[in-house]
Amino acid sequence: MTTKPPADRRQRRSITLRDAADQFRRHPSPWMIGGMLVAAVAARLIVGDWQLTDAVLPLVMLAVFPFAEWVIHVCILHWKPRKVLGLTVDSLLARKHREHHVDPRDVPLVFIPWQTLMWLIPVLVAVSLLAFPRTGLGLTFLVVLSVLGVLYEWTHYLIHSDYKPNSRLYRAIWRNHRHHHYKNEHYWFTVTTSGTADRILGTDPDPESVEKSPTARNLHAVR
Repeated sequence: MTTKPPADRRQRRSITLRDAADQFRRHPSPWMIGGMLVAAVAARLIVGDWQLTDAVLPLVMLAVFPFAEWVIHVCILHWKPRKVLGLTVDSLLARKHREHHVDPRDVPLVFIPWQTLMWLIPVLVAVSLLAFPRTGLGLTFLVVLSVLGVLYEWTHYLIHSDYKPNSRLYRAIWRNHRHHHYKNEHYWFTVTTSGTADRILGTDPDPESVEKSPTARNLHAVR
């Protein structure tokens, strides 16, 4: 009986964006977040009540998003299991992310687990409806958040696929995230941008000055 090698050790092949999109839509996460986006857009159009804050909020969210990515990546995805009152605290997101580092080209591990989205989407809907002074503004928040969610999933998937970067912008994003997986897991935490939150928060060093980490593929292992 032969053992299938890890995805990153299998032969790479050149694929087009159309090929990548075909694979992308086979996974539940894009459909779940996309469904939230469609519902949010429909609800936003029905509610109306457009005000200046509906234009300002998306700009604020775009500015904050790289930092939110950074915090989530550092504090949640790279969470180290801890004992609390005798119980091990270790989320599904953290466990799946450790598996993702072991085999960065295993496609299902690239996406947000559908089990997490099953409870996260209702929570986000509740926040958008209850935490804002206007229903319309809350729905604007949900629309923008859904767009950012789809963008995150698509960018993260594309980086780990066999699609070769062509544009200068995407090449920088692609290189930034691959440094995180194949160079040193303690740096380069943003996914959809390059040189933004990482640069401000001190995790965007010159790659040539950083030693290759022995635990990039095995998070939290003892050196």
